[in-house]
Amino acid sequence: MKDWRLFSSADMVNWWHHGSPMGLPTFSWADLNAWAGQVIARNGKFYYYVPVRHKQTGTMAIGVGVSNNITGPYKDALGHPLVENSAIDPTVYIDDNGQAYLYWGNPGLWYVKLNQDMISYSGSVTQVQLTVGGFGKPNTGSSAVSSFDEAPWVYKRNGLYYMIFAGNCCSENIRYSIGSSITGPWTYNGVIMPTQGASFTNHPGIIDFGGRSYFFYHNGALPGGSGYTRSVAVEEFTYNSDGTIPQITMTTGGPRQIGTLDPYSRQEAETIAWSSGIDIESASDGGIHVAFINNGDYIKVKGVAFGNGASGFTAQVASATSGGTIELHLDSKSGTVIGTCVVPSTGGWQVWKTVNCSIKNAQSTHDLFFVFTGSGSDYLFNFDWWQFS
Repeated sequence: MKDWRLFSSADMVNWWHHGSPMGLPTFSWADLNAWAGQVIARNGKFYYYVPVRHKQTGTMAIGVGVSNNITGPYKDALGHPLVENSAIDPTVYIDDNGQAYLYWGNPGLWYVKLNQDMISYSGSVTQVQLTVGGFGKPNTGSSAVSSFDEAPWVYKRNGLYYMIFAGNCCSENIRYSIGSSITGPWTYNGVIMPTQGASFTNHPGIIDFGGRSYFFYHNGALPGGSGYTRSVAVEEFTYNSDGTIPQITMTTGGPRQIGTLDPYSRQEAETIAWSSGIDIESASDGGIHVAFINNGDYIKVKGVAFGNGASGFTAQVASATSGGTIELHLDSKSGTVIGTCVVPSTGGWQVWKTVNCSIKNAQSTHDLFFVFTGSGSDYLFNFDWWQFS
């Protein structure tokens, strides 16, 4: 991997692709392996802790990107690694007293106490003692002292500290321990997600959002997926009454939608619940748009609230070829057609034009499919944003 990608969602089903806020070139001292990191906010800034390979030593190290906006761009906060001991998989938490901690590790587990500036630390690096009581039994025949392998994710909820991690490689499952403080001692509590999903590795993240709890992970479920071509997934769950976490199984449906999507406000074309064929690219104005569209490609957006009915549709598009059409379908890519918008040649891939078409039979709440059609062997057009009226 050469960069990191940022997605955001207001409803947990439609995800806005913001492109890459940071990449290997951000760190002049790094040359490979843009691996799993975590962003945290403090001091009016956003700090992005990531593992990369140090080009001089050839070992993995943790760098810190900093930005005034979560969407970036991020710059190297230090010009050198924050920590370097073959370090991967950083996770950060700011405790109730304001003290921040950085954990990381594979196959061991380490932490430091971060200073208020979030880019330096106090004291020495502490290695966590991995025990069966703290982190579970290793696989039979393994030389490991516990089931901990990698991918720590640390947080506090309702007075309990949680250490989520990938265990017992390979193939990994997701496990967790609970502690009375951010530094433990830790008590092993079992498997959250068993080994599933066509990937030998996994990496967890848990958040609360909109009054619900969510478990993020990755798998190889998409076509061509494997341990090296993984996809991100999320499941909604409910904590047990004692704060323990139930076992979670991978699904293809994902979580419930929070609310609905407003089609009468401008929506970025790269806000997507599901897609086939398309990709995104950077625009000449610094933004992001949907691109590389071929005949038959489509985008699905979930839970679009048309209310009493839409009468018009507007989209911003660009085409250096003969263009094509945007067919608007309800509930499936072959569902009811509520409108068809013609996209002409605009004279260039970054020469943008607004097109309009009339809409019929779009009432109440539906999933919306943008089905792209056209002729020729080249790409059809680029798609920047859309809005109903």
